[in-house]
Amino acid sequence: MGTATVFGMAARTKSAKDRPSYRCTECGWTTAKWLGRCPECQAWGTVEEYGAPAVRTTAAGRVSTAALPIGQVDGRQATARTTGVDELDRVLGGGLVPGAVVLLAGEPGVGKSTLLLDVAAKAASDDHRTLYVTGEESASQVRLRADRIGALNDHLYLAAETDLSAVLGHLDAVKPSLLVLDSVQTVASPEIDGAPGGMAQVREVAGALIRASKERGMSTLLVGHVTKDGAIAGPRLLEHLVDVVLSFEGDRHARLRLVRGVKNRYGATDEVGCFELHDEGITGLADPSGLFLTRRAEAVPGTCLTVTLEGRRPLVAEVQALTVDSQIPSPRRTTSGLETSRVSMMLAVLEQRGRITALGKRDIYSATVGGVKLSEPAADLAIALALASAASDTPLPKNLVAIGEVGLAGEVRRVTGVQRRLAEAHRLGFTHALVPVDPGKVPAGMKVTEVADMGDALRVLPRARRRAPAREEAPQG
Repeated sequence: MGTATVFGMAARTKSAKDRPSYRCTECGWTTAKWLGRCPECQAWGTVEEYGAPAVRTTAAGRVSTAALPIGQVDGRQATARTTGVDELDRVLGGGLVPGAVVLLAGEPGVGKSTLLLDVAAKAASDDHRTLYVTGEESASQVRLRADRIGALNDHLYLAAETDLSAVLGHLDAVKPSLLVLDSVQTVASPEIDGAPGGMAQVREVAGALIRASKERGMSTLLVGHVTKDGAIAGPRLLEHLVDVVLSFEGDRHARLRLVRGVKNRYGATDEVGCFELHDEGITGLADPSGLFLTRRAEAVPGTCLTVTLEGRRPLVAEVQALTVDSQIPSPRRTTSGLETSRVSMMLAVLEQRGRITALGKRDIYSATVGGVKLSEPAADLAIALALASAASDTPLPKNLVAIGEVGLAGEVRRVTGVQRRLAEAHRLGFTHALVPVDPGKVPAGMKVTEVADMGDALRVLPRARRRAPAREEAPQG
């Protein structure tokens, strides 16, 4: 083999080593050419160029703090401080922990900025300054909202910035105990390529603020956007980095807003905070059941009350149903606040097991009151009774609540938290409840009727006006 051939092979080998490679920052998949979408994890914009990895070893270095027995670690540094908003404290597990980073995500217009501006004003005091950084609005726009909701405080500082270095500069100047950033998708670092809101920018901004929070012992509230599917926008790494992830939910046409804990390193994730959005701002609802009820002097056909559990919180809600003669070959089935599939199941159970045949050829409308969404199976019995009441034009007894899951065989199954649900209904003045068999201890003074199947449950309808028998009689033999 000639000398020229050897040098040619060496040149080609060196060129292959120097050739750039591309790797997905989400799943680590590698390729020799750039792609807009990773074929492994299906993420867009995550394939980036990287060089050949160098073989390195990390030597032992100086430790920042010595390791201590766990019993000697001072736990007072993780003591939560109240935000001034009781419903938010409930979800956070008592308040904000120094150094904690909280991500609050929700749809546009749901009230995220209004809530956090109110929290920033109430948390500010002589000993604890608050810095509110807005990247979506001007400072004057935020001031107008603060005037409207009464969120003015001499220890609340406001800045409109979209540059990460400027935000860090404000931290050095103000030295706040609480930072509110609205939102993390609008701030960008000049050292990182890419537009604000991109995955690289969101990762860098969140990482820098998390480091600043831990070093300063400063609590941080980050506002996050959501995608059209309702998921938090940005890399999944963002949810792993922060300490708490909260979801802000609510129908823009209703007053009710719910804050749910998705992740919480300092407390439980089954708590729910209830808020009411109005012209003067947003306020917490310690007793939100009144939003989901319609108080009437006389009972109305097609309505039934139930008790749902939002996390560990019982809420009394009202289910309404209306049936009318259909003018089209395919009758309408319209729902609001209820799952269409569960309503269809209850219709089938009533027709087959309850022998109510008047529902098949009628338009049926079912809804909840106050914008609450009922998705748990414990509302099945209330949905079925509301439909049966509407079909027979017979009102259910007043002060009655129905709790239970209904199976396809017509049986009424047990659900979790029956005692907690009954206690909430009794506290609000309800005197009669339909529950599955063996509900446990019931509140004193409350009449509880155990039902095993839909036939037993339909007996609460007055016989004088019932159009169809509740259950088929056994043949005489």
